[in-house]
Amino acid sequence: MRCGNGIEARQVDELFINIDPIQAGGRLTADAMKAVIAYGDGYSVCDNCRKPNRLDYISKPPIAEFHKDVAGWLNMDAVRTVPGARRGFQAVAQTYVKKGEPVLLTSLSHYTEFLAVEEAGGVAREIPANEHKLVTPDAAAAKIEEVKREFGRAPVLAFIDHIDYQYGNMHDIAAIAKVTRQYDVPIVYNGAYTVGILPVDGKALGVDFVVGSGHKSMAAPAPSGILAATAERAAEVFRTTSIIGDVTKRKFGIKEPEMMGCTLMGATLIGMMASFPHVKERVKHFDRELANHRVVTEALESVAGTRILSEFPRKHTMTRVDTTASFDTIAETHKKRGYYFSSALEEKGITGVIPGATKVWKFNTYGMTGKQAAHLAAAFVDIARENGIAVNE
Repeated sequence: MRCGNGIEARQVDELFINIDPIQAGGRLTADAMKAVIAYGDGYSVCDNCRKPNRLDYISKPPIAEFHKDVAGWLNMDAVRTVPGARRGFQAVAQTYVKKGEPVLLTSLSHYTEFLAVEEAGGVAREIPANEHKLVTPDAAAAKIEEVKREFGRAPVLAFIDHIDYQYGNMHDIAAIAKVTRQYDVPIVYNGAYTVGILPVDGKALGVDFVVGSGHKSMAAPAPSGILAATAERAAEVFRTTSIIGDVTKRKFGIKEPEMMGCTLMGATLIGMMASFPHVKERVKHFDRELANHRVVTEALESVAGTRILSEFPRKHTMTRVDTTASFDTIAETHKKRGYYFSSALEEKGITGVIPGATKVWKFNTYGMTGKQAAHLAAAFVDIARENGIAVNE
């Protein structure tokens, strides 16, 4: 099957159990699939745009209502849709960070947070994770004091991941936010792996901003995401334009500079909206996701030499695993080298592990049924046995 111009139709999730760590939470719902077809034209959502000519005021389709619903769902005061979480980071950094000013990140922060700081001219300073790959409130306080000694002031902003992308570990955001608040440091909650996966209450967490990824965790097309703010911070980040043309004297109404006027249009926005009822419901059942994940991690741990590098007990379905002393020992002599592992998985209907990776890799079981989790668990054990690796019963 081809889409035209030599583009093959993608059938990954139709033909395989996909354990790619960044794709699991972004699989579209059937409703989102229909929305993509119906609203695929670039400016399709603008059919009924009326004054004040801004995306979040459009009532048909119910885009304005969607913004209000998402804000209430996250217990924040205002929400804007953005082209991915990274644009949310960028908007906040551009608002608060000036050249040479210190910004707090962590040793596990995503690269897009660093780039947002760099673009604004800021200086990155990282809270180190401890030996368990966790970022603690004490470490945050110590780093802020270190920054104060170096720069003569506290950081102007902090980016903290709730679930980090490297290990899938859960960091105590609420406790860290208490620390940053003592120093009057606004905190950005990176919910790329939580908003749409787990319940998130921004005010209970004590954060100033919540950033979510539509295409990573909200069953939405890419690029899509949300930026939520408290009322105080919304007035700053979602400020309206004041620029005036010197020749035409033109003004631009209530367009927002950090949003570049309007943000998501067409399939990305409507796809996220169509999936939203499903997303709101699925966050209530994360315990089932963890139960399925536990089946798989227990199977991996039974393979001699395999180590789970992420925290235990697992609190998320994305996990980092070290198979240097198990599956990688076969890669040393196998005719396919490390590619034997991903090939063996594909033969069993499983994809998503980076081809050639047999040392350290990540996987995500989110969205699996119990039957699929059992199949995946059995596949890891079977591949081990087929290659002479001991399995502990």
